Amino acid sequence: MPRYKPQDHNSLLLPVVLSEQIIPGSFAFALNYLVDHELDLAPLDAQFKNDEVGASAYDPRVMLKIVLLAYSQGIISSRGIEQTCARNVQFIAISGDSQPSHTHIAKFVCSLSDQIKPLFAQVLITCDAQGLIGRDMFAIDGVKLPSNASKERSGTHAELRHRADRLDKAADKIISLHQAQDKQGATEALEPKRQAQMEALRKEAARTREFLNNTPPRQNRKGDELKTNVTDPQSAKMATNKGVIQGYAGQAAVDSAHQVIVAADVIGSGSEQAMLLPMIEQSQPYREEHTLITADAGYHSDANIAHLNRQNIPAMVADNQMRSRDERFENQDKYKANPDPLALKKATGQPKEVKRFGPKDFTFNDDNTATCPAGQTMKSPGTIHTTARGLDYQNYTARAVDCNNCELSKQCLKGPLKPNDGRGRQVTRFVPKQKDPTHPSERMRQAIDSPRGRQLYSQRIGTVEPVFANIRHNKRLSRFNHRGREKVNTQWNLYCMVHNIEKLSKTKLGYQVDQ
Repeated sequence: MPRYKPQDHNSLLLPVVLSEQIIPGSFAFALNYLVDHELDLAPLDAQFKNDEVGASAYDPRVMLKIVLLAYSQGIISSRGIEQTCARNVQFIAISGDSQPSHTHIAKFVCSLSDQIKPLFAQVLITCDAQGLIGRDMFAIDGVKLPSNASKERSGTHAELRHRADRLDKAADKIISLHQAQDKQGATEALEPKRQAQMEALRKEAARTREFLNNTPPRQNRKGDELKTNVTDPQSAKMATNKGVIQGYAGQAAVDSAHQVIVAADVIGSGSEQAMLLPMIEQSQPYREEHTLITADAGYHSDANIAHLNRQNIPAMVADNQMRSRDERFENQDKYKANPDPLALKKATGQPKEVKRFGPKDFTFNDDNTATCPAGQTMKSPGTIHTTARGLDYQNYTARAVDCNNCELSKQCLKGPLKPNDGRGRQVTRFVPKQKDPTHPSERMRQAIDSPRGRQLYSQRIGTVEPVFANIRHNKRLSRFNHRGREKVNTQWNLYCMVHNIEKLSKTKLGYQVDQ
């Protein structure tokens, strides 16, 4: 039988030099050097008044290193960071074996709300000194992420009040069922599980009503009431390609040279139009006269384009019809994923939905007539009407006799025609607005549709999307674990700082060794 050397799997004490665990060229090395030599953390030191009395505090430099290093490795929870500081030799080395508790870590992140912008700006100054900001193009975009809030607790004030009533009714039903058992001779007390369920329903209903009494309704710019959330009122319901979430939209302006984030913010709304100008303003210290601003259709509005025109800011902001005007996307529908067959499945016995002809299936002529899909002529009195939004439209009507004898009537009419009316199918054509070539939005469309404009705008997606991919997938930021726009904005800026420091780690700063 062969003989092998013995193996010992018991604990073994090894000498470890902590300073040697921070390897030049790594993210941890660049972070360690940046915090110790480049950043001014005097405002964080000013928060402590324990020079002569009081307990000693954790060094904010150490706490900042721990949080940023944890975020760079996809560790987002404070409890996970606490465990890593006790077990991971790299965290032990960068923190000097401080081992702060999860409460200290969470409190430190929340305390950065006032200092996060200056810290982010200082990192950008270092990035600029290392030549990482090219200033040729800034691409602005957003990513929607869930927050630490339940979307079931969202709604208008009327919807939330109705939900509170339903919760109380559910609690009353538990009591009534128990009373019915008592009348039948059962003497047992309410089961602990049902008692806890009833108390939870009462508590949730009371919490909802207290929120309604203390929080005024949210309104948009048009004065319509917006849905609010009991857990996090500053968050919002947002539609994504994976369904509806309750959260925030993280915003970033990214430089095209090395994909450095030059501005970062969050918004608790699914509409990003209001963030275009603030993001441009935040990037002002690094923007020059020739810097091109690019953004997708979510940021387009006539007011935004007019402001950019007045400020002489070169920009390319797409509109909703940009792709429909681009012949390169003529066959894009065939590449779209097929719809979920379960979503289209109808209940047993439900009649199959018939796709009816719409205005696009009719041909409109210049002599106040139109031709239907069956080739029959429809007439219009020639009167132009105007909607409340200022859109002009014209109505066309077919004869009832033509529709009754038509083989395509089932695809055209919703139901039988009125007897003795004489009118058949009616269709409305909206009159296209005359385009003003001098209007800022029209000039933007012409610029973005030009060969040069398409070439420049096509660089936007390759600039900003890899940044979001790095933050969401490599750094595993799948959701914000804080509540309130201020705290969420702090966490988002910290992740953007991690991305920028990662860029610095690939420069000479990441290899610089103190002499």
